[in-house]
Amino acid sequence: MADPQGFLKIRERELPARRPVPVRIRDWKEVYEEQELAQLRRQAGRCMDCGIPFCHSGCPLGNLIPEWNDLAWKGDWGEAIERLHATNNFPEFTGRLCPAPCETACVLGINQPAVTIKQIEVTTIEQAFGFGAVKPQPPERLSGKTVAVIGSGPAGLAVAQQLTRAGHTVAVYERADKPGGLLRYGIPEFKMEKSVLDRRLNQMEAEGTRFRSGIDVGTDITGDQLRKRYNAIVLTTGSTIPRDLPVPGRELIGVHQAMTYLPQANRVALGEEVEDQILATGKDVIVIGGGDTGADCIGTAHRQGARSVTSLEIMPQPGEDRAPNQPWPTYPMIFRVASAHEEGGERLYAVSTSEIVGDENGNVRALRVHDVRLENGRFVPVEGSERELPAQLVLLAMGFVGPEPDGVVKQLGVELDERGNIRRDASFMSTVPGVFVAGDAGRGQSLIVWAIAEGRAAANGVDAYLTDGHSALPRPINPTDRPLTV
Repeated sequence: MADPQGFLKIRERELPARRPVPVRIRDWKEVYEEQELAQLRRQAGRCMDCGIPFCHSGCPLGNLIPEWNDLAWKGDWGEAIERLHATNNFPEFTGRLCPAPCETACVLGINQPAVTIKQIEVTTIEQAFGFGAVKPQPPERLSGKTVAVIGSGPAGLAVAQQLTRAGHTVAVYERADKPGGLLRYGIPEFKMEKSVLDRRLNQMEAEGTRFRSGIDVGTDITGDQLRKRYNAIVLTTGSTIPRDLPVPGRELIGVHQAMTYLPQANRVALGEEVEDQILATGKDVIVIGGGDTGADCIGTAHRQGARSVTSLEIMPQPGEDRAPNQPWPTYPMIFRVASAHEEGGERLYAVSTSEIVGDENGNVRALRVHDVRLENGRFVPVEGSERELPAQLVLLAMGFVGPEPDGVVKQLGVELDERGNIRRDASFMSTVPGVFVAGDAGRGQSLIVWAIAEGRAAANGVDAYLTDGHSALPRPINPTDRPLTV
């Protein structure tokens, strides 16, 4: 454990400051300032000898949180990164992007602010990169077996790195022009600068992982060709079919899916040219959907100079504290303020869209909305609440419903489950021998920490399939595992 009396001496939760709003909305750099190491180490010292570390159960990766908290408190960053990397291939991603279910499961959080686990994690990996402790780990010998990983998001990268280090020859296919999946073109630069992604990809290439970008698997190379070329295939294509809004006016000019809007903005932020870019500049912007993708749209619209930004969420506004039906250590639905929300705009809850209204030229002009209330699990309109909200840009950020069923999925002949995800067994193998699935393509839309955990677990299944039925790779979860969350 860390300081035996740390949680008694330091009761407040200290996080790094966010850069001032007027400054940060003028650029695309990450919003957080650097935290003093002394302050960070004091926070690590708040980790208590809780007997049963529920943070382990809150984390899908089973991160050894008390161990590296103790090492961070001591300033032993070399050992801390060893314990962190023992369960997590990419703590620089999760330390920036994960919603930290570990913190809501922290025992200290029962009656005090939880330990700042996420910040200790990202500081540990940044310290390790700073003094050169993160080095390529190429395999001692090659197995002679080949694996194709389809998709280069966090699940694909995790399974690829694990299998490469096990000695297999791994090729990662990505239909975008550069690897990274949503980490590159879905996550805005202000949440994670792409230099963070590129340095990890450089490590993976030095270890032997091969990246094949700009290849649309299912079109440029077929499923049958993959089966002939590789000993195993891992589908990590994600959940990429966006949920749509079936209301009158959906076809109007200026109504776009979030994942059409965000990748364009990311490319421009990185200095690339984009034809016919969707811009929020000088417009009234409405974002439908109150999750992380919606917040990413809000922050992007602010940086593009939107006149106004309004976020709509059909669910009622959550409270500031845990609801009685969401006790510790579950992940509670409470009111949270992301950096994008802090930058301005209005958040409307319990609101549903009935129509998108256009002008005489076919452009979106407004949204016709009404308030709703929950009755017996159904949303019921509130009489007399209908009104119009001005909008010249509407962004749909309502989540995703599953992987694309055509293309390589259809060509390989894998079965889908009742939710439209790729069916898999306890070893993460699909219904076709030698074809595995990990991440959102099999689980459904979920968290980055789940994607990495599934990638690591699927690598164990692939390795066992390619060898003698046994694998030395860790296997943190089963496909049916669930964290201590609601």
